[in-house]
This record gives sequence, structure tokens and C-alpha cells, in this order.
Amino acid sequence: MTAAFARAMAHAAGMTLRDDGALVSGDVVVRRLPQPTDGRLAETDYFDLLDWIRQGHEDEVALLAGYARAIRLDDIGVLGLAMKTAPTLRASLERVERYWRVVTDTAVYRLDASGDPAFLVFEAKTGHHPVLEFRNEGALAGSAHNMRQIVQGELVLEHVSFRHACRGDPDRYAAHFGCPVHFGADRDTIALRPAMLDLPNRLGDAAVSDFLTAHLETEIGSLKDDTSLRAALLRCLTPALSNGVPQAVDIARKMGMSERTLYRRLAQERLTFRDVLTEAQSSLAKELLREGTSSIAEIAFLTGFSEQSTFTRAFKRWVGQAPAQFRRRAPNL
Repeated sequence: MTAAFARAMAHAAGMTLRDDGALVSGDVVVRRLPQPTDGRLAETDYFDLLDWIRQGHEDEVALLAGYARAIRLDDIGVLGLAMKTAPTLRASLERVERYWRVVTDTAVYRLDASGDPAFLVFEAKTGHHPVLEFRNEGALAGSAHNMRQIVQGELVLEHVSFRHACRGDPDRYAAHFGCPVHFGADRDTIALRPAMLDLPNRLGDAAVSDFLTAHLETEIGSLKDDTSLRAALLRCLTPALSNGVPQAVDIARKMGMSERTLYRRLAQERLTFRDVLTEAQSSLAKELLREGTSSIAEIAFLTGFSEQSTFTRAFKRWVGQAPAQFRRRAPNL
């Protein structure tokens, strides 16, 4: 996770995150993080910091707006420069879609330009954390702001959508984004007319952008990642569990394959869809129980169960002890 996101959020809250990991308000160090390594923070350190800042701030929408202004494309290195110098907004977003893993492995962007409107979709690729809803709002707020900064002419958004429920005044969100904002949607997206994708970028220079893109190809080729289907399936299943147990056909579609292909490839790894689903539910449940901020009823819901009793029986089958017992013993594990 690039430390630029953490520095931008600290700045939005009127603080400074120093290179040594100290968070400073005025002249006082109010919190310390592990010193970023090669400009990067661990996922958990970033999320914990984000949650701490959010909980201490009296106005989440104002914090969101401040973050959107603070996070700049220049802060995300070669990818930011490649986006700015791409000839059109479409070309910029195509670079985001392909190379975002160079910046962080906690989320991906996907450009769906197959219809009208087109969508820039933001998909989390991480386990549950209480701050993820706010993080997702910040991701789209920063994207919308930077898209408007790089294009020539006026960029008009059709709407912005979030999967979670609204925690504040929806009119203030709409005023910030400059378009309707929908909550309780089926995905986190920015919707815009296809013509907007063809707006030229102010600093568009195809030769420069192609040179930077070649550098990004080298970077992404050097990333070490678990390319197994099991790992990809876990990344897809975990954030989807809060909407209930996902169906294989829907997950296969999200992963760009047919249900039959998904089953065939799982069989090649000596797995079933149920195996990986259970692993996702069990891992998330144990993480939430250790975290200690959610009730067992809430954890049941977040792991895809409609009834706490059903979750409790399943968890005991997976782990050999009841959720409450696991939670009591978790600090000693």
C-alpha cells in the first residue's frame, strides 16, 4: 500500500505523516506507524490509521473532500504520470485498470465501457475492516477529482454508486461529487457517458505515455503474486459475503469465465467451489472475532449467514469451538 494515500488523508485532517511514520498535529506526535518501507505501508497499518483519523474527525464528508483534493496523480509515481500524458481519459483509465496493482494490491479498478453509461468500477480485494466503506468513498472521490483535473473541457458524471448504506447527509455527497450519489447499490462505481471517455487530456503526449507504460509493464511483470485460481477466488469471494452466500455463476462472471470453466479449473487444483467458499467464510470470521469490534450476530451477517445460530454451528464445525469461545481465546492464539 503506497504511503501517499496515508499522507493525503493525514493532510486532509490537518496533520502531517512524516517519513519516519510519526503522525504530527501541530508540533505534537499523536500516533506512530511503522516506518514505511520503499514508500509503502502494510495494509493493516494503513486501514487502522484511516479508521483512527475518521473516528476523530467531526465531519466525514469534509474529510472525504479534503482527501480528494490532497491525493494527486503525481503522488502515485509512474502510473500517475502515464495517466496524465495519455491522449484521452479512456486511455488514462485503461492504464489504471491494468497497472493499479503497481500501486496497491488491496483493490482494483475496472473500466466497463460496453454500454451507456460507462462505468469505472472500484473493487476491494481485501478482508473486512470497519473503515473499508470510508476508504471506498475516498477512492472514488479521489478518482473523480483527478479525472476532472487532467481532462480538457468539463467532465460530467452521470452518478456515483456505493454498495454500503449512507452514513450521513446524501445531499452533501451529491454536492461533493457534482452528481447524484446512490447508496445500497450492487457495486462501487463512477458512471459517465461514453463521450466523456473521449475527452482529450490537457497534457496528453502519446510518445511520453507509451514510454511510461513500457516502464509500468516492467514493474507489473516483476510483481510476485499468488496466481492460483484459489487465491483469485478468495479475493473475489471475501468482499461479496456481506451480501449473502454468492452463487458460483455470479462469481465466475465477475472473474471473466463461465461457471463450467470455473468448476473445471477448480478441479485441476483438487478443489470445489464449496471448499474455497468455506475457507473465505472461516478466515473472515476468525479475523472479525479477533478484531473484537463486531458482535457475533454482525459477523454472521458479514460472512454470508442470515441466522446467528446457523453461523455458530458452521463455525464450530470449521474450528472445533463456538465463536464466543474462539474470541475469548484469540489473544492467546
